[in-house]
Amino acid sequence: MLWPIMVKSEHIPVAVLGATGTVGQKFIRLLDGHPLFRVHELVASPRNRGKSYAEAVQWHEPVAMPSTVSRMVLKGTDDTLESPVLFSGLDSSVASEVETAYATAGKLVISNAKNHRMDSDVPLVIPEVNADHLQLLKTQPYSGGIITNSNCSTMFLAMVLAPLHRAFGITDVQVTTLQAVSGAGYPGVPSMDILGNIVPYIPDEEDKLETEAAKILGSCDGRTVTPAGFRVSAQCTRVPVADGHTETVSIRFERSPGVDELKRVLREFTGPPQEYRLPSAPAHPVQVLEEPDRPQPRSDVYRENGMVTWVGRIRPCPVFDYRMVILGHNTVRGAAGAAILNAEMAHALGYIEHGG
Repeated sequence: MLWPIMVKSEHIPVAVLGATGTVGQKFIRLLDGHPLFRVHELVASPRNRGKSYAEAVQWHEPVAMPSTVSRMVLKGTDDTLESPVLFSGLDSSVASEVETAYATAGKLVISNAKNHRMDSDVPLVIPEVNADHLQLLKTQPYSGGIITNSNCSTMFLAMVLAPLHRAFGITDVQVTTLQAVSGAGYPGVPSMDILGNIVPYIPDEEDKLETEAAKILGSCDGRTVTPAGFRVSAQCTRVPVADGHTETVSIRFERSPGVDELKRVLREFTGPPQEYRLPSAPAHPVQVLEEPDRPQPRSDVYRENGMVTWVGRIRPCPVFDYRMVILGHNTVRGAAGAAILNAEMAHALGYIEHGG
């Protein structure tokens, strides 16, 4: 592998893979006007190759489509790309082969797909938690590389567990998710299935929560990751909420803290993104709410540009030590925003450099 990737331009040109999908559209909106990255290429399925973006996409973002991309001609997933950095919102049915091919061709792929997350040489990164895992890029068998962000529900759970595990040691976690319909993509869950209803099953979701958090909070020796030793029991449900995954969580500690100490650790939690003042990083990535009925998706999920994990109802648990409610924006911090922050972190640590 050749590191770092060198870019000779003021803004780093990037491509969005799966540009017409829900996560692809979120990438495009969040990258519009970004101080570091510039959308240079859009990639979609072969059937849309050659169409303009405006012609091919059903735009669902709550803002107008950026004029810089509306006339951009779509490329296919087997086309050669110019951009050195690729943001992947591809469906898992095609992501593995496409992302591997582009990494082999020298591209740095920042992926939201599940396919490579648990590969031993692929960093599964939340920059506030485990930016040091990016060193795994040096072990990959590509001339480029692959970085992944976690499953959307894992993101918010791991953000809360990380500072608590470091401070008090975690042994057991029980989590039940109430996941928004936007997490299923567009058109998502049929209305007759979800309106006035809860669907207590999301394929593969519980396994992701039970395995990804341990990898993210594990220790990296430069070649592999040793997972954290705590156990996670997850139950996942789909609920009739547009945006925002809520999680009810109970935690058992090696050393149970007082409630004020626990809240202080969460409020004071920061990491490399805050130290480097990365463009997408919130000043306080975990924020504690004291109101007895918060967090709520309608009231909280869009605050702080959707990049904060909100925690409330922190109280003693009669079975474990503490219980709480967690909320985060599933398509921003849980998907596209997380991948963009990963790319900003990779740039800050020298894995992507401007060549002048």
